[in-house]
Amino acid sequence: RTIVLDNDLLRVVIDGDGLLTSVVDLAADRELIAPGARGNLLQLHPDHPNEYDAWDIDRHYRRVHTDLTDAESVELVESGPLRAAVRVVRVFGASGASRITQEIRLSRGSRRLDITTEVDWQESEKVLKAAFPLDIHAKVSTSEIQFGHVDRATHTNTSWDAARFEICAHRWLRVAEPGYGAALLNDSTYGHDVTRTEHAVEGAGAGENDGGGEGDGGGRVLGTTVRLTLLRAPHSPDPETDLGTHRFGYALLPGAEVGDAVAEGLALNLPPRALPAGPVLPSLIGVDHPAVTVESVKLAEDRSGDVVVRLYESRGGRAAATLTTAFPVVSAQVTDLLERPLHEAATGEGGLALSLRPHEIVTLRLTPA
Repeated sequence: RTIVLDNDLLRVVIDGDGLLTSVVDLAADRELIAPGARGNLLQLHPDHPNEYDAWDIDRHYRRVHTDLTDAESVELVESGPLRAAVRVVRVFGASGASRITQEIRLSRGSRRLDITTEVDWQESEKVLKAAFPLDIHAKVSTSEIQFGHVDRATHTNTSWDAARFEICAHRWLRVAEPGYGAALLNDSTYGHDVTRTEHAVEGAGAGENDGGGEGDGGGRVLGTTVRLTLLRAPHSPDPETDLGTHRFGYALLPGAEVGDAVAEGLALNLPPRALPAGPVLPSLIGVDHPAVTVESVKLAEDRSGDVVVRLYESRGGRAAATLTTAFPVVSAQVTDLLERPLHEAATGEGGLALSLRPHEIVTLRLTPA
């Protein structure tokens, strides 16, 4: 049987194997999963690097893999006004020694499909991937790095592009075609691979696809498959490396611009915490431009009591913003990364005036009254 999750923003169809057969962005009227494919497909590869067992992933690991499609159970475990969740349990490996439990969650008012994961990992010299074949023809993938992002080609036309068979991304990786994109977010699994993939489409003529017509009215279209590297099991230097229980989460964000990926990547990594209710307090630091991200708020290392704020431009453009504080400030200085003063910060109406270039990092040192 299939289970459908729908919050008026996304419609998600989960089949009897616990895999995503459809993710529809209702606002854009757009299907995310490539034709004939299934998302959140766990794939297990042998992993035998030529050198440096715990450090390297060699290209030849891709030659063999096992799709983990058998599910011990698929059940709807939550169906309330704020969230619905489906729990999928899989057992795999030698004698069923490894076990993975995932909850696929869709929350009210959210375009993010969350997948929380707990794995009892008992494998040897294996690598576990989660594959999302997307109906997006992406020329590049965009990966978050420290205080910015970087584009990498999805093709393998050159030796240096082919060498990027495994790439890193911090909290998100986005693929897009003109007018539409999607992002995969993570909270702790930073390895990825991105490939162009072909998918058969029934009833598509030669003029309606990238590969030309094949057969009786059928055709093939190009999509992009994004995979997250979830776990490895090297033998050296520790023969029991990473064995045991792991908990992590990742998410699919349809219709994502770079700004959406930045915001939701932060939200996934910094979820709200429930605390006993107290008096309502204003935000300690505020910035009025969505492209300016406050990355750190801390006390100065010299124990002076000054407050250090580090922020950056996150979308790759220019931004003029005003920074406000919930406490009175008697002086504000722009500093280097070691908190050494460079010059006085500019003041504007109601706060500090900031003018940032693309991906510029700014560190401010504020002296409270």
